[in-house]
Amino acid sequence: MANRLADATSPYLLQHRDNPVDWWQWSAEAFEEARRRDVPVIISVGYAACHWCHVMAHESFEDAAIAKQMNEGFVSIKVDREERPDVDAVYMTATQAMTGQGGWPMTVFATPDGDPFFCGTYFPRERFGKLLESVGTAWREQRDDVLKQGAAVVEAVGGAQMIGGPTAPISAELLAAAAAGLEKEQDRERGGFGGAPKFPPHMNLLFLLRHHERTGSAEALEIVRHACEQMARGGIYDQLAGGFARYAVDETWTVPHFEKMLYDNALLLRVYTQLWRLTGDLFARRIADETAAFLLRDLGTASGGLASALDADTEGSEGLTYAWTPAELIGALGADDGTWAADLFRVTQKGTFEHGSSVLVLARDIDEADPAIVDRWRDVRSRLLAARARRPQPARDDKVVASWNGLAVTALAEHGALTGSAESHDAAIALAEVLADRHLVGGRLRRVSRDGVAGEPAGVLEDYGCVAEGFLAVFQVTAAPRWLSLARELLDVALARFASGDGGFYDTADDAEKLLTRPADPTDNATPSGLSALCAALVSFAALSGETAYREAADKALATAGPLIGGHPRFAGYAAAVAEAALTGPYEIAIVTAGPVDEDPLVEAAWRQAPGGTVIVAGEPDREGVALLADRPLIGGASAAYVCRGFVCDRPVTTAADLTTRLSQAETLVAQ
Repeated sequence: MANRLADATSPYLLQHRDNPVDWWQWSAEAFEEARRRDVPVIISVGYAACHWCHVMAHESFEDAAIAKQMNEGFVSIKVDREERPDVDAVYMTATQAMTGQGGWPMTVFATPDGDPFFCGTYFPRERFGKLLESVGTAWREQRDDVLKQGAAVVEAVGGAQMIGGPTAPISAELLAAAAAGLEKEQDRERGGFGGAPKFPPHMNLLFLLRHHERTGSAEALEIVRHACEQMARGGIYDQLAGGFARYAVDETWTVPHFEKMLYDNALLLRVYTQLWRLTGDLFARRIADETAAFLLRDLGTASGGLASALDADTEGSEGLTYAWTPAELIGALGADDGTWAADLFRVTQKGTFEHGSSVLVLARDIDEADPAIVDRWRDVRSRLLAARARRPQPARDDKVVASWNGLAVTALAEHGALTGSAESHDAAIALAEVLADRHLVGGRLRRVSRDGVAGEPAGVLEDYGCVAEGFLAVFQVTAAPRWLSLARELLDVALARFASGDGGFYDTADDAEKLLTRPADPTDNATPSGLSALCAALVSFAALSGETAYREAADKALATAGPLIGGHPRFAGYAAAVAEAALTGPYEIAIVTAGPVDEDPLVEAAWRQAPGGTVIVAGEPDREGVALLADRPLIGGASAAYVCRGFVCDRPVTTAADLTTRLSQAETLVAQ
C-alpha cells in the first residue's frame, strides 16, 4: 500500500502526498479495492485554502497511529471539492441530512458501493481515532445495521433532489417580494445580511443594483451602498493590497477568515464597478480598481488563467501575514507615521485579533480627504505593504477553475469597459483565450487546469454557464464573432446534456460519472448556481443573436427558480439579478462607428448609462457575424447608436447626450 497523491493535479491533494495515510484519488479503482478487502471507505473532502482542513491534516492525517488505523481498516479517498463539485454536492447533501449542518473538511464513511452511512466535518485527533475504531467494529459486527443506515441516507439524498418542484414565472411582483425580503433581513447598522460568520453578499447586491435601476428604489441602492462601505472599510478587505477575504468571523466585518477566493473577488469587482457607475462614488471606484489589480497581480499564474485562492494560513497560523501591533507599525514607519497609522487603521494595544494584534480596518473616510492626507495615506500603505512582503506569505492554490475564471472574465471586461482600464480589458480577453484554448477540449469543458495542462474532471453546469457568460462579455467589448460562436457551442452542449426535461437543469451532464444521485441545486451560495449562471448566458446570448429559443429556455429555467427567488432571496441572488435583466428586456444597444471604437463617445455613454444586464456591441456597420450591427447604417457619415428591446429599436441617436437622454427614458421605449 502507498499514498497515491503524488501525481495529482490538485494542490489540495498534493498537500497530502507525504501523509502516512494510503490515500487514493477518487476513482472506480479505489472502490473496487474496498470491495476486494471488504472494508468501508473514508471519503475526505476539502480544499487547499481551508483552515480546518489543514488542522485535521496536521492532527490526524500526519499522525502515524491514526494513519495505521485508516490503512488497516479502510480505503481512504481524498477529494478536492473545487475540482469535483459533483462529488462534494452529493456527499454534502448526505452530511447535512445526517447532521443538520455541513462544512469542510467533510468526513464521510461509506460502503464499498459509495453509500454513506456516517458523516461529519472536522474531528479532533482523539475523537477521530475513537470514531475509526467504532466504525470499524460496526462494519465487522453490525454489518446489516450499517447497510440499513446507508440505504436510509441514500434515500434522503435522493429526496433532496430539486428537480420537478413548483415553478413561478418571473414577474415584477416576484422581484419586489425578493427585494422586500432582503430589506427585512439586512443588518441596518453594519451592512450585509445575517450575523457571524458574515459573508459578502455579492450576488444579492448585484440584484439590488439592477432592481434599483428598474424601479428607482432608493432603499435597494442604499442597502448596496451601506454594505459595500462597511465591507471595504472592514478587515475583510485587505487595506494594503486590495482583495476581499472569504468571510468575517464577526458581525462587524473586522476579523476575516483570511483565505481570499477568486470567485468572491470577481463577483465583488462587478458590484463595486457597477456601484461606481450608478453613483460616481470615488470610494467604490477605488475598491473596484484595487480588486481588479489584486486579481491580476496576486492570482495571475505563469501559464495563464487566475489561481483559485490564497490560503487562510501562513506557516500553520492564521493572520500571520496580515495582523499588526502598534509596535510593529512604529517599527515599519517610525514613531510619527506609525502612531498616525495605528489611529487610522484602529490598531490598539488590546488588539482586535490574537495575541494583542489587530487586523487593519479603515477608521474614517480617506478618498475625499485633503490631498496631503491622501498622499500620506498612500505613502504609509506602500511602506507597510513592503514591510508585509518580508513576512512569510500564505500559500496559493494555483489550479485554474473554469467557472471562476469565467466570472473573472465578465468582471474584468465590465471594469475595463466602464473605467477605460486597458489592463482589465486585455486581461479579460487573455483569460477568455485560456479558457477557449485549454479548457474547451473536443467541444466539452474541462473543469480545471494547472501549469498549462487541463485536468480530467469534466465541467459541470456552472462551468458552462460562467464561461459562456464570460465569452459573451468579451464579445461585447471586442465584437469578435469567435466569442459569440464559442458561447453558442457551450450553451448548445448545456441544453443537450444537462437539461432535466421540466425546464430545469442538472449540475452534471447525462454522460458524466454516475454518483448516488444526479445533483441539481438551484441555490446561489458562494458562487452562482449552475442554473443561474446558465440563465445569465442564455438571456445575453438571445439578446445578442436574436435567436428566441435560447430566451425561451432561460425563461423556463428561471421559472423553476422563481419560488426560491420570492421566498428565499438570500439564496437566489444571481437568479434574481438575471431575472431583473430579463424583465427589463434586456436592452440591446448597437453602435455603428465611423472611427475607432475605443475613442467613440457613444460607446462610453452606452456602457456608463445602460441598465445592468444590457448587451452592447460596437463596430463598423454590417460587421460579419454580428447580428446587432446588421442593417444599422451610419447617420450622415457619423456614428449612430440604436437602442433596442426584443430587436425592436427606437430612432438612432448620434450624440452621447442624446443617448444618455434616451437611456434615461428607457422604460418608455416603444416601437417607432
